[in-house]
Amino acid sequence: MFPEAQFCYLLGMLIGKGKIIRRNDATTQFIIELPHKNLRINGREASLYVQASVLNIKEFLEPFIGTRINVDSKEHRTFLNFSKNDSEMITIEFLKLIGNMPSYKDMRIPKEVFSYPSDLIKEFLKGLADVTAHIRSSNAAYGDRSGNRVYIELPDNWMLVIDIANLLKQVNIPIQDIDWAHPNFRDSNRSKYDEGKPYFWKKEHQIKIYADEFYPVGFRIQHKEKRLEELAKENEDKWTEVKHRNGITLKEAHHRYYWQSKGPVHTRPIHPMESDESIPEKIRGRHFDSWKEVAKELGYGEWLK
Repeated sequence: MFPEAQFCYLLGMLIGKGKIIRRNDATTQFIIELPHKNLRINGREASLYVQASVLNIKEFLEPFIGTRINVDSKEHRTFLNFSKNDSEMITIEFLKLIGNMPSYKDMRIPKEVFSYPSDLIKEFLKGLADVTAHIRSSNAAYGDRSGNRVYIELPDNWMLVIDIANLLKQVNIPIQDIDWAHPNFRDSNRSKYDEGKPYFWKKEHQIKIYADEFYPVGFRIQHKEKRLEELAKENEDKWTEVKHRNGITLKEAHHRYYWQSKGPVHTRPIHPMESDESIPEKIRGRHFDSWKEVAKELGYGEWLK
């Protein structure tokens, strides 16, 4: 028997930006961070939109978890937290799936989630995206007029990037690009290193997905969902305007996995930080010219069904 939508959504939020604290009184505290990304939207503070959405999230989750969700709003983020007795089934199930990882920086997507029906996988991804993702307009300066995208940002957790990529594949959503927190990509010409900033590249990983491709998942955070709708439609409208030179549809252009597309690979200079200890052992000490090479080495690929 599969879990309910609320369980999957909450699990996605926890793995995306959650912390779990086991207490001595046989209770467990669950804490979720909602960042206020893009602080002003249409002239209003993003925190105001988040606060409005939090009420809807509470209404969605509280009857399921059987307790009140506490809200603590800060300048740049809002925290949701609740506690449950260790003997309750919801606590047992969450801890069983997440294991002994107390922070999102170390969590992985449980293998069980990959076997869920597509609607529940999308609920999980919606919860994860609500706490990790934002939407950005395309950069017209580069001629990318139909390239509005969703950005999922993850600090430190390399393998969670791969888990998300493969879970998106389960619901037929390709990734357009991954901007790895790796010196070959975040300091590709080693200019920052030469300026005396050897760790400039240590940022968050960014998973980039076209807005029209991510639309079937969407957001529960209201201002994110509204912006996604606008930019997904804008992708379609601008594609119609430019009439792609190959005569292919927007779906044909955007619905491509990295192994289905060929493009020029730019040779990057060797970077002195390629052997940094923060890089996973499997790819540590190796040089990469394309994000696709890293993705393939870590396990994102067409062979996964």
